[in-house]
Amino acid sequence: MRAAVMIAAASLLLAPVPAAAHRGHGALSVVEIDARTGGIMVSHRIAAHDAEPALAKIAPDAQASLDDPEAIEAFKAYMLETFTLAVDGAAVDLTLKAMTLGADEVRLEYAGKVSAHDVGAPVTVRAAMFADIYDDEVNQVNIRRNGITRTLVFSGEEAHATQSAPEAP
Repeated sequence: MRAAVMIAAASLLLAPVPAAAHRGHGALSVVEIDARTGGIMVSHRIAAHDAEPALAKIAPDAQASLDDPEAIEAFKAYMLETFTLAVDGAAVDLTLKAMTLGADEVRLEYAGKVSAHDVGAPVTVRAAMFADIYDDEVNQVNIRRNGITRTLVFSGEEAHATQSAPEAP
C-alpha cells in the first residue's frame, strides 16, 4: 500500500514536466551572405507543433495540416510576407529552393542575390513569423558574412518591426 501511494505521488509530481518542456513559440532563421558572389541563402527552422496549429489562421479555408497542399501554399506565401530582408535599403527577392516537412520540424530554404558591391552593406530584417498568432513568439535571426555571425532577436511588439545588423567588417 505504501509503495502504491509513493508511486501515485511521484507520478503527480512528474506529470507537469512534459508540458513545461515547451514554454514558448519560436523560429530560428539563418541568413548567409557570400562575400565573393553576393549570393544569399536564408533558412528557417520552425517546430512542426508550432507551424501546424498556425495553419488554422494562415489558411482558414484549408485543413490545418502539413499534409494539405492548399495549407502549404498559403504557408509559403505567409513566410514570404512575414520575413523580409534588405541590404543597403534595397529589398532582396527570395526564392524558395527547398522545403522539408518533418515530423518535428519544418525547414524552408531560400536563395537571393545582391551585387558584390553591397555584400558588406547594412542588412535589415523583419522576422514577424507567427507573431500575429502566438503572443509569446520569439524569432532569432543569425546573419553570417565574412566569418562573423550577428544575432537579431524579435519578440513581442518588436516582432513586427525591422532590425538592422551592422555593416560587415
